[in-house]
Amino acid sequence: MERKWQTNHGFGEGWGVAPGLDVAGDFTMKAILLSRTGDPSVLEYCDVPTPRPGPGAVLVKADTIGVSRPELLVRRGVYPWMPPLPAIPGIEMAGTVAELGAGASRFAVGQKVYVTARELPVRAGCYAEFIAVPERALFALAPETDLEAAACLSNYQVAWHLIHTATRGAPGKSVLVGQASGGLGSAAVQLAKLAGMTAIALVGSADKARALQAYGADHVIDDSSEDVAARVADITGGVGVDLVLDAAGGASFARYLEMLGPFGLAVSYGKLIGAIEANVVPGLDKGPGYLNSTAVRIFTIHTLDDKPQVRAQSMNDLIAKLAAGAIKPLIHTRLPLKDARRAHEMIEARQVIGKILLKP
Repeated sequence: MERKWQTNHGFGEGWGVAPGLDVAGDFTMKAILLSRTGDPSVLEYCDVPTPRPGPGAVLVKADTIGVSRPELLVRRGVYPWMPPLPAIPGIEMAGTVAELGAGASRFAVGQKVYVTARELPVRAGCYAEFIAVPERALFALAPETDLEAAACLSNYQVAWHLIHTATRGAPGKSVLVGQASGGLGSAAVQLAKLAGMTAIALVGSADKARALQAYGADHVIDDSSEDVAARVADITGGVGVDLVLDAAGGASFARYLEMLGPFGLAVSYGKLIGAIEANVVPGLDKGPGYLNSTAVRIFTIHTLDDKPQVRAQSMNDLIAKLAAGAIKPLIHTRLPLKDARRAHEMIEARQVIGKILLKP
């Protein structure tokens, strides 16, 4: 299919290319192209020009591409940090260095690396066989690293900051993780345990409960069949948890306030249902929320957009944990890159337990 390629879309010249990088017009690669927003059918699997690394840049060949919820928001056209269209969506991939641009010296051809679009000018570019990025944006991986596990690191980075940054370094001894069966929720369960916390996984079905029990959560609560507040009270001996992590928002967020112990913190980091509602205020102003000096925080990873050193701190720690085998992502399935539509459909249908990966 012949296409007229736009070059002023924020990546510079070429798809998945940072500003100032060149494009080789003689070769094409397979990629997912988003030309208009809408349902999963707008994701096109097609041939696009293969990028070439310009000065100080590196061409990465994808081994595994992670699928994350921000990509669904980009596809729908509601993400506040939308890339200019047309664009290749995707915020992370793990692969190997395929080519070095002039002056690039930090990496070697064949070396394993991780790409996160949080280090790029726009949040896109990874649903492709290749991506060219400035070498400063790459993270080196140990030779023994499992590239499929590495392609889940974006979830772990958010979870790391939910536990260590949103809490100002004092997460407490126990955490209730909402939506724990997703890629990010399961990462939070694992990182909480690594931090020495009691991890209580909150899920929405019996199948998901079994999966999180097998994954190692200390306790699992099935919201579809159990009284969550009663179970939390039973698990904590009536004291309550120190930390709640919730991605749903909406009117249900306020229910967590009475499940928190003294000086407990409830963190809202998503709006799967909608923005948290005004019913939070009375929950903080009376009853357990008031007596326990309860706190609420709204968290977004975009607070760190202008803090590359803070982002690097979390990523370097996670890469070390990955190399040591401490991080073992919960992977739902692996799909061919051409089936990106199916991946989005599965997430929207709430059929996923863990992370979906795409293979070029």
